[in-house]
Order: sequence, then C-alpha cells, then structure tokens
Amino acid sequence: MPIFTPGRRWQPPYLPFKREPLNRRALAALEKAIKGPLFGCRMCGNCLLQETAFICPMECPKGERNGPCGGSTKEHCYVDETRPCIWYKIYERSFAMGREEKLLEVLPPLDWDKVGTETWGDVFGRVREIGAGKVFSGLLFKPAEVRYKTWDDIFEPIREPEWWQGDNKYHAPKYTEPVSELERRLKAGEFVVTAEVAPPLTVKTDKLFKNIQMVKPYVAAINFTDNPSATPRMSSQACSKMAIEHGAEPVMQIAARDRTRVGLQSEVMGASAMGIRNILCLSGDSMKMAPSPRGRMDVIDIDSIQMLWVLRRMRDEGRYMDGREIKFPPQYFLGAAASPFASEPKFQALREHKKVNAGAQFFQTNLVYDVEHLEIWLNELAKRNILDKVFILIGITPLKTFKMAKYMNDEVPGVFIPEPLMKRMEAAEKAGNAQEEGVQIALELIEKIKKFEGQGVNGLHIMAVGWEEIVPRIVTEGGVLPKGFHQPELEKVPA
Repeated sequence: MPIFTPGRRWQPPYLPFKREPLNRRALAALEKAIKGPLFGCRMCGNCLLQETAFICPMECPKGERNGPCGGSTKEHCYVDETRPCIWYKIYERSFAMGREEKLLEVLPPLDWDKVGTETWGDVFGRVREIGAGKVFSGLLFKPAEVRYKTWDDIFEPIREPEWWQGDNKYHAPKYTEPVSELERRLKAGEFVVTAEVAPPLTVKTDKLFKNIQMVKPYVAAINFTDNPSATPRMSSQACSKMAIEHGAEPVMQIAARDRTRVGLQSEVMGASAMGIRNILCLSGDSMKMAPSPRGRMDVIDIDSIQMLWVLRRMRDEGRYMDGREIKFPPQYFLGAAASPFASEPKFQALREHKKVNAGAQFFQTNLVYDVEHLEIWLNELAKRNILDKVFILIGITPLKTFKMAKYMNDEVPGVFIPEPLMKRMEAAEKAGNAQEEGVQIALELIEKIKKFEGQGVNGLHIMAVGWEEIVPRIVTEGGVLPKGFHQPELEKVPA
C-alpha cells in the first residue's frame, strides 16, 4: 500500500509505447522506484500530485483525472468495494489542508506519447529555463506568495501543455442568442420540464416514435440515454435525429466511458450538422454494471469535465483539441450531470463548480427524494456564486415497486431514498397499489421542489425508466405544464 495515497495500487505502472533513450529510462526507473511506494505512481507522464493534495488520481479505477464520478462515497469505491473512493480522499485531504480551490483547475487527459515515461526530466528542464538560482531563492528565501508563484512557474507549464491550457476560471459562452428551444425557455425564465425516453433494444422504432409523440407536448426537451448500466441500446445520436424529424427537441447524451477524444469531436460535429443542439456530457456507468463479457474497466480516455472543456472550446474558440481551426464551428447548449447525494454537499458543490467553469450551462441532477438535503446542496452552490451561471433541473423518478425503490437506494450510486418513503412503498406493495403510491410520492416531491424556483432551481428532469406513459400525468397533476400548452388530440381508433 502506498504511503501517501490511501489505497492499494490497483493497477501496475504504465510502460512507454516507444523505446526511450538510456538517460530517460534511467530517470524513469528512479522516479518509479521512489514515487511508486510513496504515491502508488502509475507513471502516467503528466503528474498531478501538486493539485490533488499529493494523492495520485490514477488510483481511480475509472481513470477520472478531474474529480469524483457521481458514485463517490466516503464508504468505498463503487467500482471496487475493497478500496476507498480515491477522489473522496483527495477532496477530504484538500479541504483539511485548505487547498480545495486547487481542485478547480481543469486538468488535461493523458498524452499517450508521454505515458510510461518520467516527469522529472520536464521539471529539471523548467528549472534550467527559469534559472536554478532564481528557483532556489524563490522557494527557500522569499515570502509565501513568491514561493507559491515560483512553484507554479515550474509546474503549471508541465501539467497544462500548450494543447490544453486548462484553468480554474469561469468561461461564459461567446454567443448571445439561444441555440436551442430548451436554452430559450430557460433564459426566458420558464420553469422547464425535460424527460427521458429510453432508446430501443432493437432496430424497431414504433414504440420509440409513440413515446416521443406522447411525451413531446408536455416537455421542453427529450433526453435519450447513452447505454445506461453499460448495456448497449440504439445510440442517443440516432434517437435524437429521429426526434427532430418528429418535431421534438432532443438532448443527446454522451458517456465518456465509450468515447475517445477523436471520436468525441467527430461525433459532436456530426450531431451539430444534423441539428442536435443540446448535449449532455456524462462520465457513464462503469463497465462493472454491464453484463458479461465486460469491456475495459481500468481507464477512460477523457472524463466528463474534459469533454465539457473540449466542446466549449470547439464551439466558442473554433478549434479542435489539436489546435486546428474549425471554419464553421458547431453550435450546442452544453449540459452535465449533478449529484447532490453522492458525497458531502460541499464536495459535490466544488465538483459542480468545476463543471460550470469547464463549460456546463445546465445541470440535470441525479434522482432526488430528500428535498431537505437538496436545499443544503443548493446552499453550498450559492456559496460558490455559481447559481446565476447554470440552469438546474432536478431529477425525479416515479417508483413503480418497493423492489425498485430498494434497488435504487442500495445499488444505484448517488441515490438516497429516506426511510419514511421506503416504508410507504413497502406498505403500498403489500396493499397492491405500489405504482399509485410511487406517483403520489413524485407529485409531493415536485410540490416541494417548486418552492425553490428562483432560488437556484429552474425545472425538473423526469426519468421514467421505461414508464414513459406516466410522464403526461405527472406533468399535468404536478402543475408544471409548459407555457402555451395545448392538450394533444387523442388518436383516432380505426372502426
């Protein structure tokens, strides 16, 4: 077990993809021999220890380099329950040391040309470039502010290469007019409702079209999930395109789990060309949740915060990640997931703050069943002064059975259902009216959530989990029908 990183080394160090010169190999062997036992170093080639409270983030089984996923808890990692969540430990130590603001910097993905090689050579190169005398004087004999600046002068160009240039600042969109109907409604101050429609498991689309037509009049936009539980379905992009053809506004979801940086940029260019204007960036469920045979669980090429950073720059700066100019940049309204219940509210608020800085313009939260805890999370966001920079849609799912409630509470990362609600569902199950009780709980939650309109909450996101036919009733009885709503005509049944 590493001395300074609280968790066993989950994977072995990387090896370089090409043969390095003898002096670099010798330096790499020395770095590995020292940093391995101390930090569990995997030789990623772009060390971030200074920014992560000297706990190596490459201990994260998902390979998250910018903070915890939505399944972060203080108990254990949800991918490997024998280990602690390494990002929870990073946040815990950073807050204890007063270094939590360091975590706001958007850190780059791995440069696989450097993976498996050392970082010390780059550090020595920076010291020579600045001047060894100036560095040692600045670190040893100057006031604190000079010491910090000297340290940053050495390490910032190493961890933030020219092709990335991440920072800890908020970047407002460069455009002014809304690019989507969802964005227009939110900016107009409407209390907006979005809903999920599950993509089909086959190429047959009859039910998909029926659900789109049924839900469309009641919501501002329809989300199409991207292989939830790491289980393949029809792609979110295909469903989004078909929704446009049926007159509905889609939200295309993109899970980092299944993307490379090249594939991501290519996909959003195509999506924008097809008229898809809302994109939700997600880490994606771990392959641990997938049926066998499972794909790689060890590392993702690019995390959800890096996705936001890349897509914002493509849109606002008109450049690919490699620096090439995009003559006609894509247009989209960028969203991200938020998890009020994943871990401590102040930790999650910092994570959400980082997403806003990276480019998130709206949040769709994980499922909320505890409104009191939601208020605590909103207060933490308010302390970070970001409620005026992002639109927040609160996640609601009507429970169909007690078994479903128990599964969500026990097995789904970031979801908490209070004991009184669990007992209500259990009693309703025995009485044979669990579905109706689930709907009533959802309506009660909506009534409570509506009280936060104007205090950080801008609407609802209904995740019906295959129960799309309940959405019209929930929207209607919840009193959240869209502005200008017209009752859709009933389909005529052939004689």
